[in-house]
Amino acid sequence: MSAVTPCGFTRTPDQGLARLHWSEAGWTVDGTEAPEDARPSPPPPASTRTQPADIAALRPLRGLEVDWPAAPVPLDGLLRLAAAGVPLTATHAPAWVPAVLAAVITDRAWLAHEPDGTVRCLSDLRREEHSVRLRRLAHRPAGTPSVSVVMATKRPELVPGALAQIARQRGAEVEVLLGLHGVPYESVRRAVEELSLPVAWTEVPAEVPFGTVLNEAAAPAGGEYLAKWDDDDWYGPDHLADLVMALTYSGADVTGTSGEFFYLEPLRATIRRSMFASGAAYRSEVWSDHVAGGTILVPRTKFQEIGGFPAQPRAVDRDFLKAAAESGAGIYRTHGLGYVLRRGLSGDHTWQLPLAHFLKLASSQWRGFRPSLLMEDGGSRAEAA
Repeated sequence: MSAVTPCGFTRTPDQGLARLHWSEAGWTVDGTEAPEDARPSPPPPASTRTQPADIAALRPLRGLEVDWPAAPVPLDGLLRLAAAGVPLTATHAPAWVPAVLAAVITDRAWLAHEPDGTVRCLSDLRREEHSVRLRRLAHRPAGTPSVSVVMATKRPELVPGALAQIARQRGAEVEVLLGLHGVPYESVRRAVEELSLPVAWTEVPAEVPFGTVLNEAAAPAGGEYLAKWDDDDWYGPDHLADLVMALTYSGADVTGTSGEFFYLEPLRATIRRSMFASGAAYRSEVWSDHVAGGTILVPRTKFQEIGGFPAQPRAVDRDFLKAAAESGAGIYRTHGLGYVLRRGLSGDHTWQLPLAHFLKLASSQWRGFRPSLLMEDGGSRAEAA
């Protein structure tokens, strides 16, 4: 577990930009000592789920304007801020700043929208996207994690698009485990054979419970991590890498994203939700017993300890998370900006809720397919998928 993480990130700040300077004391924020630069404090115990006080004090800020010194200085403190997800920006960067860090900090497109203090504000979304890019610089592991992606399907027409999205994942070594639920292999053969990734598939009769199909598909998994994938949703190219990153920096046993972007297919509209049906705020970068089911990621050994998915036709994700929590597993919910759930008529999905339910919870609504920018080109296939 990293000593500093995005846990507690504030999506709607109530203060503006402050300035980050270099002084004899190190990096300072408006005259106050910023997070330690070359002298970081010892990491807290793995059970600690709060952030250091200096990071918590910066959460209300929209971000920090970096005033670079002329001569090179240690960047540890600045990278610590990036690890916490604190938005950093500058009009330029001196040549001694690493190019990849300079490129993110000097990209000021996220400042184009003025905040208005509401969850509907596009400024907050652009700010969070910028924060995620900074987190990746600080937290991505040096190696390449291996991930076994498990997908069960009874809709062969969706398989080519789903496999194409898995193939565009970066930052992870991926294998695909495909459970064909009452679907003959011949109906997906072409898509499987055209995939550049290793694939293992199994045909399971239609009457077998959905959870059992997932478990049979997952049986030959060889990856360090197991990730659940839904055939009808959309995933950004860094989806798997971000999940592994969140699992690593949080020290959690199970992770997944917030399920906040929905494409309501019959209405051809995208919504972003900000609350649960209970009225409680729906946040990311928090410890929780709930993550989006199509984004569950867990170490393969922990998946086996939990007992796999429940052998039932519905509520498989919910009851897997319940079993995980009851076993003592820590569950962490990371950002959902690289994930969009598709919702059609209620009978078309195992999660049967009317479209009105999602509209009621929406904090933002757009015509057409309007995902976060972190989806990159994911929107180009929305109508065709």
